[in-house]
Amino acid sequence: MSLTERDQKVIWHPYTQMKNALPHIPVVRGEGVYLFDEDGKKYIDAVSSWWVNIHGHAHPHIAKKVAEQLSVLEHVIFAGFTHEPAVQLAERLLELLPGDQEKVFYTDNGSTSVEVALKMCLQYWSNTGHKGRTRIIAFKEAYHGDTFGAMSVSGRSIFTDPFKSMLFEVEFIDLPTEKNIEQLKSKINYLSNEVACFIFEPMVLGAGGMLMYEAEYLDQLIETCQKHGILTIADEVMTGFGRTGTYFACETLHSKPDIFCLSKGLTGGTMPLGVTTCNQKIFDAFLSDDKLKTLYHGHSFTANPVACAASLASLDILLSAETLPNIQRIKRKNEAFATQIKEHPKVRDVRQKGTILVLEWETGNDTSYLSSLRNQLYLYFLERGIILRPLGNTIYILPPYIISDEDLDYIYQTIQQALNDI
Repeated sequence: MSLTERDQKVIWHPYTQMKNALPHIPVVRGEGVYLFDEDGKKYIDAVSSWWVNIHGHAHPHIAKKVAEQLSVLEHVIFAGFTHEPAVQLAERLLELLPGDQEKVFYTDNGSTSVEVALKMCLQYWSNTGHKGRTRIIAFKEAYHGDTFGAMSVSGRSIFTDPFKSMLFEVEFIDLPTEKNIEQLKSKINYLSNEVACFIFEPMVLGAGGMLMYEAEYLDQLIETCQKHGILTIADEVMTGFGRTGTYFACETLHSKPDIFCLSKGLTGGTMPLGVTTCNQKIFDAFLSDDKLKTLYHGHSFTANPVACAASLASLDILLSAETLPNIQRIKRKNEAFATQIKEHPKVRDVRQKGTILVLEWETGNDTSYLSSLRNQLYLYFLERGIILRPLGNTIYILPPYIISDEDLDYIYQTIQQALNDI
């Protein structure tokens, strides 16, 4: 049997209706921005394998550091023990993050980093004697993960529908604009004595449709929260490590969040790792002779040394002389293509932020995640050697930073061709 046939017998894939799923492409190796299947066909990984692979596949520097770490220490329990890769990674992240972040808590992925952030905030108020502050503010279109806490603070959708009776109540607000910002601030003021925290994806909402909004309005929401002591959580799982043009999206804010959630690009796409960082104020609320004020959360693979080594290697590349210029190069090319394509009659909307380019197809009223256009677009680009993963009628490009101008131009040309063909 082929690898695809063997897969069909034993694998249940994520976000996939298995009854009528398209055959899964058997990838046998990766190199740079390319993935190769078992027949030798080459694909441009234009979505960085679900937004994680920021430096390209099989990067030799990351591979070398991972191999070195595997021969020294593959894992150790992180309760009562520590190790050099975890300490060094925490030191380097805290230097790089905007604001006054002081402590790093390790988890396994983006969803669990959000779970920890929510628990930190809720227990912060409990530990400080304000047990009535339990409400959480989030955006209606948000996506923060698939565990129950992360689903609760995500917008209600087909992703969360089967579990809606089990999700805790959240105060959802619209994305801020010039027209509604004062109304949103008034709502926060009104609820302030009950609210524990405000969680947000800064400037770009990922799985909710790659929606974008302006930093100045997010700044005003954070300032309003801070005026009332409401804690703020920046979910930079997708936007972190250069995606929006700066190392972190929150660098463009005047007001800095209390907590950051990081994952995806953290290890350069090598393996799972999650991070939740916080400022000293939050950490201090857990320091007590009362053991009930402990943050009782952990994972078997917390701060895995190999994952930390991969992250350190990824940071080496991110901070090298080549990466920021590459990010700016991709940003400029995306801007130029967005300007070129925006007037096309089949383009409903085009959005761009840093290395992220988003295009909404004009499909009348069929704009849902399950839009009939989705599979048509997916297959169209696959046949032409480009991996895109449409969100309904929305396609987006999030390439590794090493992608060449030639490959970007080929993707743009194929999008133009698709607009004419579909």
